[in-house]
Amino acid sequence: MNVRCLSVATALLIASICPMRAEDALVAYKSLTPELALDLATAALGSCRDHGYQVAVAVVDRFGVTQVMLRDRFAGAHTLSTASGKAWTAASFKTSTTELNAVSQSGMMQSGIRSLPGVVIIGGGLIVEAGGALVGAVGVSGAPGGDADEACARAGIAAIRDKLEF
Repeated sequence: MNVRCLSVATALLIASICPMRAEDALVAYKSLTPELALDLATAALGSCRDHGYQVAVAVVDRFGVTQVMLRDRFAGAHTLSTASGKAWTAASFKTSTTELNAVSQSGMMQSGIRSLPGVVIIGGGLIVEAGGALVGAVGVSGAPGGDADEACARAGIAAIRDKLEF
């Protein structure tokens, strides 16, 4: 009987010390609205057009799920999957694909990430942050080089920057 009472008292003590509230069991996060994701993609596409590049632009949410995909008329067929892969890679690793390229060269400690399924480590994938939190990512493909793709992605983010601050 004493062991039983002691067990119940211990359980009640633990329950009172560490209460599990409903809000502790749930996670809240911010993410791009579809409208803002479309604005970002449109601005990135427009920036590339201004430079004479035909590209595809993908915007993904913080989990890497595609929200928007735009492809200019003459962008290559490969640009859709490449832009999407760049955006997914940036969101998944929470860093730009240019930075990932630099740290994953052959012989480097992180070179193995290049062989993971779906990873595209070519410049042009950038994360989108608001208030210090990851809210999505953008990938651009089709400009002459990853640096040009990244410049268009940066222009897209800059175009919506004022709407991201909260």
